[in-house]
Amino acid sequence: MLHRGNLRRVVGASAVVVLLAALMAFYVAGRAGAGPARCQQHRVDARDRATIVTGEGPRTLVIGDSWSVGLGQDDLGRSWASRLAGEVHVAGFSGSGFSARASTCGRVSFHDRAPTALDVRPALVVVEGGLNDYDQPAAAIDRGFRDLMADLAGQRVVVVGPAAAPVRAGAVPRVDGLLASLSEQYGVPYVQTSDLDLDYLDDRLHLTEGGHEEFGRTVAERIAAVSPRRPVVLAR
Repeated sequence: MLHRGNLRRVVGASAVVVLLAALMAFYVAGRAGAGPARCQQHRVDARDRATIVTGEGPRTLVIGDSWSVGLGQDDLGRSWASRLAGEVHVAGFSGSGFSARASTCGRVSFHDRAPTALDVRPALVVVEGGLNDYDQPAAAIDRGFRDLMADLAGQRVVVVGPAAAPVRAGAVPRVDGLLASLSEQYGVPYVQTSDLDLDYLDDRLHLTEGGHEEFGRTVAERIAAVSPRRPVVLAR
């Protein structure tokens, strides 16, 4: 029979084990950005954002991640993309990126979603992302970028790279440099945003409303300063 003091220690140790297990499960789920409920919510947000069209003029299509969707905002229609010129359509999916496995929600990479997104017949395609590719190998990012450029052959394209969100800032230089190099290889302009000092939500990954305003305004200005081009078709 356990002494009362020993019993308290056993119960206390068991509680610690349970707590650690719960924290580990939370960490894994958060890292994946997935789980059935999370992925379903991402799909709902993506559909809702796709129905919101802002601005007037030549059609601009934004293919992007949670920043384009407006994750964390009360009004998805006020995401940074709404600051772009023209009639802006957004094909975003939270957690997605250039590489196929940036998200664990299935086939939602930029390449996977581009063919359907192009149904809006845009005059300009803006591809925004890279933060979710932070832990993906260079070969996977390269492959996803290559496939995306093939999807966008004949389209006027600009690629917008990742800002230095605090929680992933350490990985941004690698992804930023790789995307800049790939953009040059395929002959499309690259808009760098890793120099921006933006306001973030408490998760230190997603933008506040003010952050969206600044990011959108700056990206719009930088896009206006470059000449969107059609991707070079390279042999596979």
